[in-house]
Amino acid sequence: MLPNREGQKVPSVSFRIRQDNEWVTLNTDDLFAGKTVVVFALPGAFTPTCSSTHLPGYNELAPILKKNGVDDIVCLSVNDTFVMNEWAKYQEANHLTLIPDGNGEFTEGMGMLIDKSDLGFGKRSWRYSMLVKDGVIEKMFIEPEEPGDPFKVSDAETMLQYINPDANKPTCVSIFTKVGCPFCARAKTMLGEHGMVYDEIVLGDAVTTRALRAVTGAATVPQVFIDGRLIGGSEELAAHLGVA
Repeated sequence: MLPNREGQKVPSVSFRIRQDNEWVTLNTDDLFAGKTVVVFALPGAFTPTCSSTHLPGYNELAPILKKNGVDDIVCLSVNDTFVMNEWAKYQEANHLTLIPDGNGEFTEGMGMLIDKSDLGFGKRSWRYSMLVKDGVIEKMFIEPEEPGDPFKVSDAETMLQYINPDANKPTCVSIFTKVGCPFCARAKTMLGEHGMVYDEIVLGDAVTTRALRAVTGAATVPQVFIDGRLIGGSEELAAHLGVA
């Protein structure tokens, strides 16, 4: 059975990382001493669940976690520093600190080093998350020991729920636009003025007007969705936001 180390100190190890084309050594105290840190550990950079859900979830909720007392959010994997650096760029993980546990020393000290030789991965980390305060583990969320790669409890929303069940989660906004559309520009300005981060879907070769009609029932842009609900065009968005 994988150990739950709540109430214990994190393992004392050093990590070799590459920063600005120079080798740097970070130790456990550099990461945890005097800080409140969320750690999420995963089997490998660029792997499906890690890339599509686990890391992006923490990157999205990082500002909310930090508003609720978290100083840093560390993603840890048994990979080398070059792989972790490239993965951070690919994921645009600007809110996270990616740490390579290349030799698996931290992971082994946590009791989370597992054998994935059947997949050609060698020794890797089991998937888990934890809240660490001044080097002491307050809470751990360890994925159940099931076949495959379970992902049920180590996600960002579960961690945020533990830290503050009443925390306001970020609004999910998407907007369909077209290049040169003044109404689209107005809609994006309104969203920006209200501090609403959005994903922009630009009509073109990949996204056609027919696809827009299929999704929204309309052939004009912009079309704005907020938390899965179609708001409509710029006038409907203005009414929704209370903009005169």
